[in-house]
Amino acid sequence: MKQPLWFADGLRFSCTQCGNCCTGAPGYVWVTDQEVAALAARLGLGVGEFEAQYVRLVNGQKSLIELPNGDCIFFDSQTRLCTVYEDRPQQCRTWPFWHSNIRSPAAWQYTCSVCPGAGRGQLYSAAEVLERAERIKL
Repeated sequence: MKQPLWFADGLRFSCTQCGNCCTGAPGYVWVTDQEVAALAARLGLGVGEFEAQYVRLVNGQKSLIELPNGDCIFFDSQTRLCTVYEDRPQQCRTWPFWHSNIRSPAAWQYTCSVCPGAGRGQLYSAAEVLERAERIKL
């Protein structure tokens, strides 16, 4: 018998545009070929040129490069906004509903402690949370 989801009543999230998810410790922002093409077009670059400037290979997968301080290459530290927001990767679009953040109440509480929009604002149904989590496996 399958256990009920701990978040069966849904989870709340409203982005405050704080930039916390775009900054801090080093990590990876995985991108698909389609996302690379959209970002390249947004910046007026060819795919090869975009990849040479903004992408690194990690175990055969593509990830955006970071600034030396761990910030995303597309994070503007002055405005605290994403400079490619409309074409941001699925990984960014699905935050904070990643499997790693919703696997347990404790994981969600930690997410809420580092993201001021998590646990507040719009209520997403359990189905919506799971649909977002399935878009990218983190």
